[in-house]
Amino acid sequence: MSTSAIKVEPLVVDVTCSSDALRAVLADGREVSVPLAWFPRLRDATPAQRANWRLIGGGVGVHWPDVDEDISAESLLATR
Repeated sequence: MSTSAIKVEPLVVDVTCSSDALRAVLADGREVSVPLAWFPRLRDATPAQRANWRLIGGGVGVHWPDVDEDISAESLLATR
């Protein structure tokens, strides 16, 4: 008997930033937290700038217009 996995593209549904971490909630229920140091534009942004984000591509990524930063859901799952 064999099993097969269906690859589903990760989609972001919510984002929050603390002073040192970016936390994303994915549509499949996973929560991912990564160091804000990975994203210098966000690290150097004000809390208000970090809070001003929008989903792009239906959740394929997140865009912060105040600091011109785009981060894909897939990149949040990649190890650095």
